[in-house]
Amino acid sequence: MPFSHLFRLLPSVMLILAVAADVAAQDPPYDVFPEAKPPYYRVRFAASQKPGELVYAVNYTIWIPEHLKTVRGIVVHQHGCGTGSCKSGLTGAFDLHWQALARKHDFALLSPSYEQPDKADCQKWCDPRNGSDAAFQKGLAALGQQSGHPELATVPWAIWGHSGGGYWCGSMVMLHPDRVVAAWLRSGVPLLKANPQRPTIAAFTLPQAALQVPMMCNLGTKEGVTVKDGRFAGVWPANERFFTAVRSQGGLIGVAVDPLTAHECGNQRYLAIPWLDACLTARLPKTVGSPLNAMPAQTAWLAPITGTSAVPASEAKADALQQSWLPNAAIAQAWMQYVKDTAVTDHTPPPAPRHLQRQGNVLTWTAEADLESGLRGFLIERDGQLIATLPEKGQNPFGRPVFQNLQYSDTPSQPLVAMRFTDTQADPNRSYTYRVISINTLGLRSAPGEQKP
Repeated sequence: MPFSHLFRLLPSVMLILAVAADVAAQDPPYDVFPEAKPPYYRVRFAASQKPGELVYAVNYTIWIPEHLKTVRGIVVHQHGCGTGSCKSGLTGAFDLHWQALARKHDFALLSPSYEQPDKADCQKWCDPRNGSDAAFQKGLAALGQQSGHPELATVPWAIWGHSGGGYWCGSMVMLHPDRVVAAWLRSGVPLLKANPQRPTIAAFTLPQAALQVPMMCNLGTKEGVTVKDGRFAGVWPANERFFTAVRSQGGLIGVAVDPLTAHECGNQRYLAIPWLDACLTARLPKTVGSPLNAMPAQTAWLAPITGTSAVPASEAKADALQQSWLPNAAIAQAWMQYVKDTAVTDHTPPPAPRHLQRQGNVLTWTAEADLESGLRGFLIERDGQLIATLPEKGQNPFGRPVFQNLQYSDTPSQPLVAMRFTDTQADPNRSYTYRVISINTLGLRSAPGEQKP
């Protein structure tokens, strides 16, 4: 369900962090979440009162592809501030689309859920220096022991964050540039210059190594780009300052303005996932444990930060260090479509469903999402005839309809939707030939997954 948010404006810094409002009673409590049994694992740490440690309890849920011998890295999906967004993190590791990105690169998918009380200070967790960095790494070690993958404690990260989660992800780049493959910052960036009006919030130092980490600042046009007033207006100035500070020193950073949204995530995943895929493909070494590769300079494209057209870096006429950096031609084409209308195209069908089984009148199956365009739903056929579309109408108030539905912080809604269909018109004692076909969010169909008598 969509979450209402109030926002607090930090003077001069203009950093927008969501504060939950009037939704706590509608959200499930923190102890209501999908069961974590293999290939899912979960650890929880209680709140600490010790100086420097995390003052809120936190859950870390991770998905590890089955039969994976060695985890190569971790995709981290970090929610934003406020109780609603924090609770939405409980389902992040179950997202089939983000799992597709992780699976391609032999990565795990991890989603934290900080138990931030209603109207409490988000800065206590979204600034990693307030204990969430140490808790995160402690969680990775504990999950490594629980899952039999001790390498989780040392592998690199591809990180995505929304709002306060974007602040957290950008901050982790500043603190651990050698561990971060790439970072996508949706509507939130860290502070690189001290704010005398908020002396308790220390600015980060921009290390030289962070300039080699690909980063994308992604925000809605109604967050200060075209809408200059209101509770979202400070997001763009904060992003522009962060971009300028990093790019002016040669950092690999871009800006992607969502032309349709304000603070909600919209259709950003259809650019974020391919962008992260491109960065992972370029940066991951052949040998696990070796240093990350540098992004190839010869494939880069450039674009004005609020423009709609990109060109190869070798053809750029304006100052390169004032323009958005894009990793390659394919991402540049996707970026140009995204900043126009978010309708990023895709010409490849999704994978076919598998393990189709029938018990009586009940069909069950498994399916993976399309890496580029996710999963909208399924077509059910009996003896060659279409008998159902599942779901009849996908739900997503923030963008393209998807099978799992989506919450405000880009995670599946609870309860998770099952891949299950009851054929009420079939004779349970009669043999039929069933087929299930996956459909991605652009309407492309997979090959059928079949179950025969």
